[in-house]
Amino acid sequence: MPSLDLSTTATLPKDAADAALLGRVWRPDLGGPAVAALRDGQLVDVSASFPTSRDLCEAPDPAAALRAAPGEAVGSLASILANTPVDGRDRTKPWLLSPLDLQVVKAAGVTFAVSMLERVIEEKARGNPAAAAAIREEIGKLIGDDLSKLKPGSPEAMHLKEVLVGQGAWSQYLEVGIGPDAEIFTKAAPMSTVGTGADAGLHPASSWNNPEPEIVLVVTSDGRIVGATLGNDVNLRDVEGRSALLLGKAKDNNASAAVGPFIRFFDGAFTLDHIRRTTVTLTVEGEDGFRLEGSSSIAKISRDPVDLAAQMIGPHHQYPDGAALYLGSMFAPIQDRDAPGGGFTHKYGDIVTIAAPELGCLVNRMRRTDECEPWSFGTSHLMRHLVRRGVL
Repeated sequence: MPSLDLSTTATLPKDAADAALLGRVWRPDLGGPAVAALRDGQLVDVSASFPTSRDLCEAPDPAAALRAAPGEAVGSLASILANTPVDGRDRTKPWLLSPLDLQVVKAAGVTFAVSMLERVIEEKARGNPAAAAAIREEIGKLIGDDLSKLKPGSPEAMHLKEVLVGQGAWSQYLEVGIGPDAEIFTKAAPMSTVGTGADAGLHPASSWNNPEPEIVLVVTSDGRIVGATLGNDVNLRDVEGRSALLLGKAKDNNASAAVGPFIRFFDGAFTLDHIRRTTVTLTVEGEDGFRLEGSSSIAKISRDPVDLAAQMIGPHHQYPDGAALYLGSMFAPIQDRDAPGGGFTHKYGDIVTIAAPELGCLVNRMRRTDECEPWSFGTSHLMRHLVRRGVL
């Protein structure tokens, strides 16, 4: 049986000792969450200086502010990680949460050639995975599998559009994949994301679904990109394939937005250029003995992260508490799991591990959305909690 690897070695970035890492931890002794800095293997509550993750992200220099903030040790990262999975959790002891709180959670779609191809397939297969293989081959011949050098909205891209329209192969997903406007949608509400070690949710109405391993940018209210983390944008392929208007049902379900393990802030040793070069790996391990591995580099993205953030926030759209932006899926699993031609879909109990050397490891067990912990602690609860603590 596969198990969650929540060791500190697996969870942390390779250079964690030099990284400015922000987490959030549930403190049963206080009845709510706390913003925490990782220091020498300990999680230190810095809520007295920064009551919310949002507040720290909005600082002029979040990395420096996190390092300088005084705080109270809550416990070792090892012990808190061990107590994080809901099965067997001791609710009198702390556990790790998603590092996000008040930020709106946005996602960019169709930013990689492979994800664009798979979205076209979903649309044309109408939610039927058995029809996907033939369509994949047909569309692949027309658009290829490497569009990283094709600038969306460029004359070359518009010429390709004309060719595809002429052959009856144009799609709404190609429009946002190579057209001038990015697809940016709301993935989840503030306070609703789950962290590493948590159960991630699959709606039981879906029979064709997949993980989407992504890098998540942390963007301030004035548009600064101040850090990054990992994310799993759990997706119901059959639901979205039926109609693009069902995107909300396909994307926003209980525990379907996993983020973590920590926000790593940019500083002199870690910058956006490191993100541009990052390779993200995906592993899926099933109780049926199935194992899938894949990886992809963000260098293959069709739109630069700065462009995506600028299309999300600016003079035409504001987020006073900042935003977290999934940059798009770099790897779409298509390996047959059961019947030949059936492609990949999750089974309950799958362990999904998403990792990058600079950001650590996000690991979750897949369960039904109605079996995952219900989301019951929202923004109003957080405000009351912080008032009771005397930090607001």
